[in-house]
Formats: sequence, C-alpha cells, structure tokens
Amino acid sequence: MAAARASLGRIRPESSILFLCDMQEKFRPSIAYFPQIVSVAARMLKVARLLDVPILLTEQYPQGLGPTVPELGAQGIKPVSKTCFSMVPSLQKELDRRSQLQSVLLCGIETQACILNTVLDLLDRGLQVHVVVDACSSRSQIDRLVALGRMRQSGAFLSTSESLILQLVRDAAHPQFKEIQKIIKEPAPDSGLLGLFQESWIGRTIHVYLVISS
Repeated sequence: MAAARASLGRIRPESSILFLCDMQEKFRPSIAYFPQIVSVAARMLKVARLLDVPILLTEQYPQGLGPTVPELGAQGIKPVSKTCFSMVPSLQKELDRRSQLQSVLLCGIETQACILNTVLDLLDRGLQVHVVVDACSSRSQIDRLVALGRMRQSGAFLSTSESLILQLVRDAAHPQFKEIQKIIKEPAPDSGLLGLFQESWIGRTIHVYLVISS
C-alpha cells in the first residue's frame, strides 16, 4: 500500500524540500531561456517560503562562475559551493538530518549535467524527485530534452511549476492561498519546452511511419 502511494508522487510541504541548482552569473549568456527559468525558479522559491518548505541552494565553482543571480531572490539563503556534477554530495549532511523528507523539488542548470546527476543520486537514496521542467535548462536544447526523458525513465516525476505549486497548497481554503494566487496569476514565461516536445513527437511520428512503411 505504501509503495502504491509513493508511486503517485504526491507532495506535501512538511515532507518536501526545494533544491536550487547553480543559477549563476557566468551561465547567463550561454544557457537557453536563462531569464525565464530563473523567473520560474523564483516563483517556486517564493511559494516555498510561504509554505515553510526548506530551501537549499548550490553554486558550481563560484570563484570562476560567479554568484547566484540576484533576480532569483535567494538573498538570505547561504549557498553551498560545489565542484561535483550533483548537488547531493555537498548537501549530504542536510539530507541526513531531515528524517521526514520524502520529496525533492528541483530547479536549475544544466539539465543534462548537475540536474540529471542530482536526480539519480536522490533516487538512489529512495527519495521522490520532482523536476520543475520549466525551471531547468541547458546550453543545448537536445541535451535538455534527452536528459528530461532520461530522468523520467529512471523514475523522476516531470512537472510544471504551477502544477507543483497547486499540489503543495492543495486547497483554496489554505491560509496562504491568496498570496500564492498572486504569484501564479500570470502564466509562467515560455521556456521553449512546447517547441521541444512538439519537435520530439513529430520526430517520433516520422520514425514510426518510416518503420511501418519499410
């Protein structure tokens, strides 16, 4: 019964944590849709604060790649420096002390590198992972798309920011709902995913047609 519930991927504030991965200055010009994914991650951060969901922030080699961009709104959160292409080794102690933790919500860059490796490490620990797809990007969009597929194959849940936010709040009667409603009133900015998935499905359709035809 517990396994069946776990497979649904339900999330609750009291057993969830938000990971913000490496949204730093030096990545700004090279990551596709960088302003948009930072904007979406900022929405997740605001909601996490309203719902008392813990937040962990990493920076990849900040001496060379710079600090977290200010528009994320992460002022007051102490970043954890890392060089590993996974957030987990640097956050090991934080994870170990949270006995109630079941779900990790994950935003950041790059999808095929630190996001994918973090997902695999978290799944290996038996945690549910929810990748905020409109808050994750890469330099290469093919890398981004294939990495999202790889994460899903491995057992991660792929969701949009608004879907996860509404799962966390659960009820319009929630005391923080009006504040959260203000955050999600405007749709999340376009982070290019629709075009990517359309191209992916068109490619699959053509492939199937060719196989059948041959």
